[in-house]
Amino acid sequence: MASLLRPATQSSAIDGGPAVAFPDAPDLRMFVYGLFFIFGGITSLNDVLIPKLKELFTLSYAEVMLVQSAFFAAYFTVSIPAAAIVKRIGYMRTAALGLLTMMVGCLLFLPASSSGAFPAFLLALFVLASGITIVQVVANPLISMLGDPRTAHSRLTFAQAFNSLGTTIFPYVGSALILGSLATLNPKTLTGAALNAYRVRESHTVVQAYLGLALALTLVAAVVWMRRKRLTETPAETTHFLESFDLLRRPRFAFGALCIFLYVGAEVAVGSLIVNYLMQSNVLGLGQEAAGKHVTLYWGGAMLGRFIGAYLLKIFSPGKVLASVALGAITLLLISGASGGIVAGYSLLAVGLCNSIMFPTIFSLACEGLGRRAADGSGIICVAIVGGAVVPLLTGHVADLVGLQLALAVPAICYLIIAGFGVYARRPARLMPSVVTELPSAG
Repeated sequence: MASLLRPATQSSAIDGGPAVAFPDAPDLRMFVYGLFFIFGGITSLNDVLIPKLKELFTLSYAEVMLVQSAFFAAYFTVSIPAAAIVKRIGYMRTAALGLLTMMVGCLLFLPASSSGAFPAFLLALFVLASGITIVQVVANPLISMLGDPRTAHSRLTFAQAFNSLGTTIFPYVGSALILGSLATLNPKTLTGAALNAYRVRESHTVVQAYLGLALALTLVAAVVWMRRKRLTETPAETTHFLESFDLLRRPRFAFGALCIFLYVGAEVAVGSLIVNYLMQSNVLGLGQEAAGKHVTLYWGGAMLGRFIGAYLLKIFSPGKVLASVALGAITLLLISGASGGIVAGYSLLAVGLCNSIMFPTIFSLACEGLGRRAADGSGIICVAIVGGAVVPLLTGHVADLVGLQLALAVPAICYLIIAGFGVYARRPARLMPSVVTELPSAG
């Protein structure tokens, strides 16, 4: 994936992106791990925000899944421009820009609450996700560069473990702050000014949580900006963003991009439904706050699996490991959908363990052999994350029609295709011919 790596004291470049000198790789890896922690944690807050907004605005499952659609639509619109920004101003400056954009998104929750309008919350989430997209376009290729290209699968999986650490911690705290204060008043009994006043009052808990995040993001952005010269970066020649999409003519990459679309969609769909799923009387019958705290088990399983997976991927073929965990996720979804009580609840939560290595493994398998085109590959992969906007919405529509348990068939189909990619990509990819011809002039 990062086949042009040179010793840590020399320069390296990805996909015609900025040439970078790495003075202290371990220190830089910790910086990137921190980015994964931040954007992972904030993304997972959607899982506890969804039941809050569903209650406030009396939404159907399909309607409330617009939260995820607005959020992940940012990946579709911002990823390729973000890759172009990286080429122009470098990794560290782009990371600071992404963090500040996230801060603006958090601040937009204040006018959204004051308006008491659901679309205003969707706008705030889109801006927040735009910042996360920019940060992720920086983080994925950067962590792949910081080490031996033969262990890129393992290293990206280990970085994703910090992403999962954020997704484990944030939902638990968010459940206490956002769901713990749900009022006993039923908004369906209110109309007009009384309903608007109720929504403004009850959404203040959401605002407080995101204002705290805005402050933290401002501080982190300031630290990144002060350390922007830790990398010696030479801006690369820019190209038209549409040129990146010629990578989709490469079957392995195109299949991998599709699987990123399906994986993110399946992961987000399951995570978004957990709270309401566990509240069902035929499952665990939990209250909203208690069910929200159980989301931690879903993401915690992904965190544990990523630490384990970082080791296993050094021993076994990444494609075979991917196919195995995808089949495991399908099995757990079938068990949950066909049972009830504790078995149904905890088999759904255990899907997080199977999710653990999917994103980094699909990403690295898809981008194998791209060489200098890896940053463009990262941009397109991030566009594919728009699956988080599409698959949950489809799952919500199915849930409205046939119920939550039968709706689990939608993510199960996604995992089946991912298993097929694991089998397809079980052997290492060859370096792109276009990359080989470029190498002599790269130095």
